[in-house]
Amino acid sequence: MHGNVRTTPPQSWSTVSKMRGAMTKGFGIDGKRGAIPWDSASGEGNPSMSMTMAHFCRGLHRRKIHIHGEVPTSARSLTPYTMERLYLHNAQFWTHPNIDDWAGPSLRICLHTIYCLAFVCLLRADEVLNIQVQDLSWEHDRNGIPSLVLVLHFRKTHQFGEIKPFIVRLFPHYLAHLCPVRAVSRWLKHSGIKTGYLFRKVNRDHEPIVLQNSRMRRSWGFFRRNLIDIDIDTPYSFGTHSFRRGGCQWLSVYMRWPLRQICEYGGWSTEFSHLTIVKYLISWADDPMLPRSEYFNFARPPAVRCFACNRTCHCA
Repeated sequence: MHGNVRTTPPQSWSTVSKMRGAMTKGFGIDGKRGAIPWDSASGEGNPSMSMTMAHFCRGLHRRKIHIHGEVPTSARSLTPYTMERLYLHNAQFWTHPNIDDWAGPSLRICLHTIYCLAFVCLLRADEVLNIQVQDLSWEHDRNGIPSLVLVLHFRKTHQFGEIKPFIVRLFPHYLAHLCPVRAVSRWLKHSGIKTGYLFRKVNRDHEPIVLQNSRMRRSWGFFRRNLIDIDIDTPYSFGTHSFRRGGCQWLSVYMRWPLRQICEYGGWSTEFSHLTIVKYLISWADDPMLPRSEYFNFARPPAVRCFACNRTCHCA
């Protein structure tokens, strides 16, 4: 604009969206202009919701795509296979710790518990880290199979209560790497935590301070280091939403849950007016389920046998 050469990279479209959202909230709440579109004639309404602002943002988004090649990218989803690799790698340090390793057995057991709860219960980062022991209870069915009952007191989509509990039964042995019942039981027995936050603050030696009731805050940095342990080349393509997205895809593709059941379980709206759940199920950043060249390959070998239905077809 002033003839100066830019020395810093331009801000991403995600930053622009956040800035506009902050403006809308600022004018709406602090400025007491509400969520009414701006009317230039009367000077009433929210300026950030004007047609001029809408046209500018739409054009800016289009230019960022055409000129800078920027494509909005969501966090890459975790697959059950990656979860199993993390489980097998961490499990070898539970009983045989390595002094030279970046994490001891306590932290690795703690991280695996966080992974399982976030993946299976479709929890956000703050939701899983704010879990307290009082939020957990145990049930047994008539056959003696245990179930973990998790009751959250706050969720992003349920800020006024009415949060339905998560009731997770003991998984079969071939899904032990995803089982929250086994993971939570192991962590409670290892840590000896009886009350307060389930996941505690970590000291300089990367070990949870179980005697201090302060919430863990750095778990996702440890998560990326854990991905490097299993030779993931792009750990920064994963984020706090990777577990929620991966768990959603696991329930849909592997567990064959209907879309409405996933929405009810994960806390999404079942009106299907905005289809937010589609953003969790489909993303170009995820690994493809099948190469395009194999779509019409009728001579494809059978898939891995499903332990639930014993079928080997790709539609199982």
